[in-house]
Amino acid sequence: MALFGITDGIARSVEGVQSRVSEYLFEPVIRLGVTGLSRAGKTVFITGLIANLLSRGRMPQLTAEREGRIEAVFLQPQPDVTLPRFDYEGHMEALLADRPHWPQSTRTISELRLSFRVRPGGWFGGFRGPTVVHLDIVDYPGEWLLDLSLMEKDYETWAQETLVRLEERPEGAAFLALVRTQDGASRLDEPQAQALARVFTDYLQAARAAGHSDCTPGRFLLPGDLAGSPVLTFAPLRRPAESPRGSLWREMERRYAAYKDRVVAPFFRDHFARIDRQVVLMDVLGAIHQGPRAVEDMRRLMTEILMAFRVGRTGWLAAILGARKVEKILFAATKADHLHHEQHAQLTAIAEAMLVEAKGRAEFAGAEVAALSLAGLRATVEEVVERDGHRLPAVKGRLLATGRPAVMYPGALPSDPARVLSPARSGAAKWLDAEYGVMCFAPARLVLRPGEGPPHIRLDRAVEFLIGDRL
Repeated sequence: MALFGITDGIARSVEGVQSRVSEYLFEPVIRLGVTGLSRAGKTVFITGLIANLLSRGRMPQLTAEREGRIEAVFLQPQPDVTLPRFDYEGHMEALLADRPHWPQSTRTISELRLSFRVRPGGWFGGFRGPTVVHLDIVDYPGEWLLDLSLMEKDYETWAQETLVRLEERPEGAAFLALVRTQDGASRLDEPQAQALARVFTDYLQAARAAGHSDCTPGRFLLPGDLAGSPVLTFAPLRRPAESPRGSLWREMERRYAAYKDRVVAPFFRDHFARIDRQVVLMDVLGAIHQGPRAVEDMRRLMTEILMAFRVGRTGWLAAILGARKVEKILFAATKADHLHHEQHAQLTAIAEAMLVEAKGRAEFAGAEVAALSLAGLRATVEEVVERDGHRLPAVKGRLLATGRPAVMYPGALPSDPARVLSPARSGAAKWLDAEYGVMCFAPARLVLRPGEGPPHIRLDRAVEFLIGDRL
């Protein structure tokens, strides 16, 4: 029996290597991870991305398309039959309806494969026939990505950092009041642990609704079939002078460790570690609207995310044997359609400035990191309005709440990102010299011509950065 297990394991390993050799040499596969922080529009981004790769009339910045080398793009059955398929058709149906509406957000991991038939470029391209390149789009919740930062922290460190953040936020008042009544050295009482976890989860939900990005552990917000399990029944506590075996502190520490081992590590091993290219979507405009502290939360979180990636280039032999690293990472500030194009450069500059600390380390390791402002689906048109004799670049769209048309001028983003990031780093409670507004727009009614995908902003530039070199 043991011999069979050994030989079976060797056989499966050999088959895996053979599969990767075939993939690397004949039909290369790019695994593109797509995730988004709270309210960043991940589902709409992926839907718009797929639609515009299938019908590429609005993709002039994609070099292979501009040169006429993409002969066809088509949907294929996904390779991992254990993962849900990304519901592209259902999401497009929502956007193309007579009364279009935003599709439901995905709450778990999903996948979809696009296959490109491409003629090679360059001088030798004329001597070779078309090749097939597969693009596996892996969609996973941003909350799961945030949990990767926990892998480097023990329970005491995480608990202390979390409690410090709660002291600065009104959303944390109820949980802090409960924590003050707890003695971590007392014997574990399960109803007590459940109450702590429940009130802490309420805080995480309120913090996310208020625009804060650092809401970990992420599975508390998206528990799925883990709801009610001990691995999701813990909360941050202050360390007592003594923590005997069987105490509340010890049990919280044990469950936190189990969360990392049983929930976070398998996701990293089975999905995240296999990604070649990555998009992280961020609602930078929403954070600016919430105020300096929300901007600082996002900046700190972007740094932690970048540090969590296994970045750098993998040699051809290592790639065949399955040792992958993330080669390109795009941080995309979404909802660029909420701004007139005159302010897009400022939005991109703010996103780039948030990355400065960690970007250099990633690039030193061989990865390419970029920031971009974009919209997976354009929901507005641009207008210029006059106010008090001043020309204001604005946008017009259909309000999500009422369906009525509205014109919005959100305020002028500064040309110097330091005017946003400096107050954020210093802990300012609000902007001193400016106010920024955001409206929630509904999708516009779409009438697509043959060969064109839905209107977008810079999806073609995003695709060119992420996979253009592989086409």
